[in-house]
Amino acid sequence: MHKQYRSGRWTRRQALWLLFGASSSIGLHACAPSVRLTASPGKLTPVTVGITPWIGCAPLYIAQEKGFFRESGIDLEVRNFTSSFESLPAFSAGRLQIMQVTTPDAVTLASQGTDYRVVGVMDTSSGADAFLARKSVRDISDFKGKQIVVQRGGVGHFLLLQVLAEAGLTESDISIADIEVDAAAAAYQAGNAEIIYTFSPFLEQANIAQPDGRIIYDTSKIPAAIADLYIAIPAFAQEEPQSIEGFLRGIFKGLNFLQTQQSEALEIVAESLDVAPDEVETQLKGVRLPNLQTNLEMLGNPQSELYMLESMNAVAEFLKAQDQIQSIPDLSDAIDLQFLQALS
Repeated sequence: MHKQYRSGRWTRRQALWLLFGASSSIGLHACAPSVRLTASPGKLTPVTVGITPWIGCAPLYIAQEKGFFRESGIDLEVRNFTSSFESLPAFSAGRLQIMQVTTPDAVTLASQGTDYRVVGVMDTSSGADAFLARKSVRDISDFKGKQIVVQRGGVGHFLLLQVLAEAGLTESDISIADIEVDAAAAAYQAGNAEIIYTFSPFLEQANIAQPDGRIIYDTSKIPAAIADLYIAIPAFAQEEPQSIEGFLRGIFKGLNFLQTQQSEALEIVAESLDVAPDEVETQLKGVRLPNLQTNLEMLGNPQSELYMLESMNAVAEFLKAQDQIQSIPDLSDAIDLQFLQALS
């Protein structure tokens, strides 16, 4: 059943959000939620979720394989998309009830008039996204005048803008080779690219294969700078609240299984992503998977430095300044905490 997760490409999420000055306490710690929903045998609610295959999906892969979603009363169909450029139209058209998005994706949807509810935080990147550079490139200031291999409009492009700003540079100081991450990693390994953006598993593979280079900057330096959210169609969330709870319950059970039954969990995720279990273990070090309590903090505590609404508003301002959206949307009603609260 793992084949349903596999994708012809590893193209990842297409945008990022900027959480200025935040330090994350999120870790690989599962929280077993209390049971509010008891599924009736044979009466499962069909739910379709859209994802782009990547290591942050690990709890979902495990939950699907172990039957945790069915135990929670839902018959989950997982649809793979190679990028958010494909999944966002499917969500807007109502073909998905739940979708994985980055914060900028969510902001962009809202700016285009699409209504949704943020029901959970899937992951944050803590080293899984990075720039690789040859040893002749001493630091980020050396990016000036160089060609950077990064996909325009993708998560790496936005990360590049932030990295450049930290060094006092702008996009006009560099040139961009618009190439997808798998091809970029291959070019770097072959010695045909000087600086590239990539992510797991290409990151680890390319870094090992190219001795004349190293990771010059990764998201471990900016914890919580890149996040994935779970969003739901408002009508479905209102009509089927138990199904949203069942989905989140399955995710947290998958996360708990990853912590407590790691050997089997790594095998499941490895088969889902077509990599070896030890590669999964390495990739997991580059992401942080928030448990129930951290989700509640990120989505429901305005005093927390991890509070998502504040971060979403900040990224909306950033995207507007970068001419990625035409107007800053009102996101005050986007987060719906009731489903997480029902599990606490």
